Amino acid sequence: MRYNPLDQRVYIKNRSKLKQKLNPRSLVIIHSNDVMPTNADGTMKFRQNNDLFYLSGIDQEETILVMCPDFPNESMREILLVRETNEHIAIWEGNKLTKKRAEELSGIKNVQWTSNYEATLATLTAYAEHIYLSTNEHRGASHEIVTKNAREIEKIKKYYPLHEFCRLAPIVETLRSVKEEEEVEQIQRACDITEKGFRRVLTFIGPGVMEYEIEAEYMHEFLRQGSRGFAYEPIIGSGYNSCVLHYLENDQVCQSGDLILMDVGAEYGNYNADMTRTVPVSGKFNERQKSVYNAVLRVKREAVNMLRPSVAIQEYQKEVGKVMESELVGLGLLDRTDVKNQDPANPLYRKYFMHGTSHHLGLDVHDVGSVYEPIQKGMVFTVEPGIYIREEGIGIRLENNYVIGENRNLDLMANIPIEVEEIEEIMNF
Repeated sequence: MRYNPLDQRVYIKNRSKLKQKLNPRSLVIIHSNDVMPTNADGTMKFRQNNDLFYLSGIDQEETILVMCPDFPNESMREILLVRETNEHIAIWEGNKLTKKRAEELSGIKNVQWTSNYEATLATLTAYAEHIYLSTNEHRGASHEIVTKNAREIEKIKKYYPLHEFCRLAPIVETLRSVKEEEEVEQIQRACDITEKGFRRVLTFIGPGVMEYEIEAEYMHEFLRQGSRGFAYEPIIGSGYNSCVLHYLENDQVCQSGDLILMDVGAEYGNYNADMTRTVPVSGKFNERQKSVYNAVLRVKREAVNMLRPSVAIQEYQKEVGKVMESELVGLGLLDRTDVKNQDPANPLYRKYFMHGTSHHLGLDVHDVGSVYEPIQKGMVFTVEPGIYIREEGIGIRLENNYVIGENRNLDLMANIPIEVEEIEEIMNF
């Protein structure tokens, strides 16, 4: 295991929080993600189902978590089923979790092999009335791939049609959106690794460097620090590419005088960092670039102050838009009279700032969490305003990660250079 796992007490506490939200005589079932195929006999790297990981700490394929908190036999109230290993698997894939190690990681005393799943299910469903099943209900989710959980939902509804089936996702979404202290520490570790990568590339970037070479420098440093790599596909766009929000090719030459926008983050222990920095390829901002950069930085600072407990995300975004509007007028990109007469449903600032300012961050980069409920203390958000002037080839976005606090937010990326002078000094050292 590359990362230091969290203490089992975190997962015991997470399961306890879930139990308090369930109906009496409930059964919870969560399956791990599939190992996804590529071509021929190839597979992608395994990535655990985040709800299962949140509740158990188990980071292995073919895992099932079953909870029946009211079951008369106390030993059957929490059951973890893991893949049974053998000599063949050990030779070809390496060692898998033993029952003892699975118990140590999860805090679940009843660990069984997955071959016992059907018998376990038969025993528990005879008692349970409500069955909570896991689905991906993120508003941006794609459902083209039929997941293990989706397949199992069809199966269990076929064999146990008279039970009441319930959605697990809204409950776990609420729980996961407010982080435990130990979770914040994992995110902080991911941010610290991201900082090391950024400082490394600042001394590497220069005219003639390929965007993918910069990507390689990040990956090198991330792996050196115990990360499994990027938290998401990195965006490293120079020149006009800095204005393409989801630019992923990273295959162009960095030209003298251009900016390069880097939206990257390291993963650590399945938790994620999400950073964006924009720097000059030549190591020095010109006056126009500096003006736009500092405008974005001012919006970011104002946005952090607005992102407070009890604030609604939609209202927050509107207020950030007003700050951005003022900066765009100051940059000569918007006319004050036009702004005064604009359609409120389609504000003019969106031509230059067309995405949201913040999203939840955690086990998912765009983590689960309602955009309709007020912000709470202990949530983790990005703050990432940007200005994209395509006609000038200037795209600038700045992004840090914050834990929402009672009186002030904790900046998990406070040590990552962001001021113009600091970036120029490092790049020209």
